[in-house]
Amino acid sequence: MSYVGPDFDPPQPRRNRRRTLTVAVAALVPGALLGWVMYEALGDPGGSGGSGTAAVRPSSPASDSAPTDSSTSDDKPPGPTPTADSTSASGPLQGKVVVIDPGHNPNNFQHTAEINRKVNIGTNWKECDTTGTSTNDGYTEAKFTLDVAHRMRTLLQKQGATVKFTQDGDRSWGPCVDERAEIGNKADADAVVSIHADGAGAGQRGFHVILPGKVDAGAADTGPIVAPSRDLGERIAGSFVRVTGNAPSNYIGDGTGLVTRKDLGGLNLSTVPKVFIECGNMRDTKDAALLTSGAWRQKAAQGISEGIVSFLEK
Repeated sequence: MSYVGPDFDPPQPRRNRRRTLTVAVAALVPGALLGWVMYEALGDPGGSGGSGTAAVRPSSPASDSAPTDSSTSDDKPPGPTPTADSTSASGPLQGKVVVIDPGHNPNNFQHTAEINRKVNIGTNWKECDTTGTSTNDGYTEAKFTLDVAHRMRTLLQKQGATVKFTQDGDRSWGPCVDERAEIGNKADADAVVSIHADGAGAGQRGFHVILPGKVDAGAADTGPIVAPSRDLGERIAGSFVRVTGNAPSNYIGDGTGLVTRKDLGGLNLSTVPKVFIECGNMRDTKDAALLTSGAWRQKAAQGISEGIVSFLEK
């Protein structure tokens, strides 16, 4: 998600400090340290990441290459496409509801009037949505988020979870940020994760998880979800490092991979545990090479899903 536009006002970035990065990642989740050490030692952000028994077993990716466009042989999730909202007969997440919010709609650019309409996010009014960002070669954030969401759905349904989407490219535009929050609320979701990719400057790399800050204004009251959302976010950040081998953002979050914000309607209006994840920076060529790789997107989906499973099984 680009920080330019509605619901995504730019925070003040903080320059990375190597010492802070190492200490913060080690403190985040013990397993994350292993992934970060491998990242530093091997210099291979697209590598396989950590070891040990995974909470979610990934499907085998079709390729380990990192192409620079979207026309790849491994562009689609492996295995059959599950039906929306379906669930496995059994599994550790049986009875749990997970809502996946693929950031932005692929058709938003054709409906500028609709997505520019202002909606109430509790603290103020902002535009309904944005078009999202893209790589320099034109691979869109909206396409990326849907692909990762589909891969996550397959993994989580295998664990017995009921998985719902806020949108599946099946509507002409939107939904708006307030409706995205409402979908998770009405589902009484046990966890909601909004999938994004950033549009920062070249040389700014890595992922970060956005947590809701404490907001009590208008229709927004995040007090009850701040603590569980942080728990969810920390677990996702830790497993994302371990599985993908990618480092936390070097331009925001002081190396922790965690950022708290109060200006996002999707978080402000949520009544259930919810976080956003910016999986990488689409405007950086090295991050873009990962984001456009189906094999890496499978690892991203696994990392996020393992964090969700850890949160729901605790």
